[in-house]
Amino acid sequence: MMAAGSVERKGRLSKAVPFILVNDCAQGSGMGLTRAQASKRFPRPRPDPGRRAISIERKRFSQPHSFLFCNSQESPATAPLGQSLSRTKGVTDAPSIQIQIKTSMNKNLLNTPSGRTDADFDAAKYTAAGAPPSRPAASRWTPPNTAPASGSPNANVQAITEAVQSASGWVQPLRQQMGRIIVGQEQLIDRLMVGLISNGHILLEGVPGLAKTLALKTLASAVGLQFQRIQFTPDMLPADIVGTMIYNPRDGSFSTKHGPVFSNLILADEINRAPAKVQSALLEAMQERQVTLGDETYRLPDPFLVLATQNPLEQEGTYALPEAQVDRFMMKVIVSYPNRIEERAILDSMAVTERSWDVTPVVTSHDVITSRRVVSSIYVDEKVKDYIVDIVLATRDPRPYGIDLNGYVQCGASPRATISLTLAARAHAFLQGRGYVTPQDVKDLAYDVLRHRIAVSYEAEAENIASENIVAAIMEGLPVP
Repeated sequence: MMAAGSVERKGRLSKAVPFILVNDCAQGSGMGLTRAQASKRFPRPRPDPGRRAISIERKRFSQPHSFLFCNSQESPATAPLGQSLSRTKGVTDAPSIQIQIKTSMNKNLLNTPSGRTDADFDAAKYTAAGAPPSRPAASRWTPPNTAPASGSPNANVQAITEAVQSASGWVQPLRQQMGRIIVGQEQLIDRLMVGLISNGHILLEGVPGLAKTLALKTLASAVGLQFQRIQFTPDMLPADIVGTMIYNPRDGSFSTKHGPVFSNLILADEINRAPAKVQSALLEAMQERQVTLGDETYRLPDPFLVLATQNPLEQEGTYALPEAQVDRFMMKVIVSYPNRIEERAILDSMAVTERSWDVTPVVTSHDVITSRRVVSSIYVDEKVKDYIVDIVLATRDPRPYGIDLNGYVQCGASPRATISLTLAARAHAFLQGRGYVTPQDVKDLAYDVLRHRIAVSYEAEAENIASENIVAAIMEGLPVP
């Protein structure tokens, strides 16, 4: 029986040198032959399903060698050499066996050229002929296996995906209910749902008339939670939001009067119309989910979400939001104009004197809390985590990443950006019905999470460079895993 193979040096694949494997000592007589001599004396037959091909890895050899191997006692499939033959092109049922040459084999079977001894073959190792050399694992991110083996890092991804699909049954009905009132604005609706299930506050910015307030009111009606709207005005006081202590002259005691902030969903309409001291009244409520009145601290209901709107055009009677409060918003969503088709649909549905705003509640507080627990368990790969950290660090000092922003960044994003971007990416994966986060989830949410956390310098303002341009430069400069 004869088989052809190729010589492979340990550590790297050398130039393939065919050789002949003979099972009949009468033909080979243990003589070393060159490739030309072997091809003349033992013509290579056509491959058949029973043919096997092997290759050899040889140690301490600088050049590949052709040789003749003879063993009349046993066939390659049954020889006591621990053979390993794997399936190659044209071979159908070749078993997988490991071959190692042992020192106890007949020394006369190998005739080595160039004066090399048989001891040089002792540690030689056989591998399958024709198999490509092994390559290191790719550093790029790959989706986790949906059916991983037990004990692997992704062993629970399938279970998480099933939990996501089970807990996200309310997502599509909520989209349909909001779509009955809001024409277009799919990105706005998705961002509101991301904030709802990731426990993050949202700031909406857009010119008047883009259904910012209507979208928040529709969300509150469809969710079925306690809802309060606060219209911010220049003459407001902090007590108008969080509440106050009321003095009772009859018995000389004080009683607590809770403000409208004690609700599940708070609509802070045109929040930039109130002075900074009023806006700061929401700091404790937004971060700690609690309010302190006098010497008592009161927990806010769960879930608690602040949805604020602001007008970017008017400057008369408006006040810029404090940086400490802006950073507490998980996302700042820019609401844009509708396109022509959406504008026509708005005309057909809204151009009436009486408009019905009936919305059927399709989500309960229990559904929201359950979904938040599932979102926290969504798998984030290590490469995706590093990608998120690199994005945030590049907003502070982009030079180590090879990004030149020419000193346009005055203040980068805080660690809240890292947390918010991770939670937002998980929530986005939840809405897509996946139990794991992809780099595209991070890229889709990066602008909304970072645009209000980056303070540009005076040079950037003079050149009309906004924070969105900084984020775009960072996203283009960083490699995607």
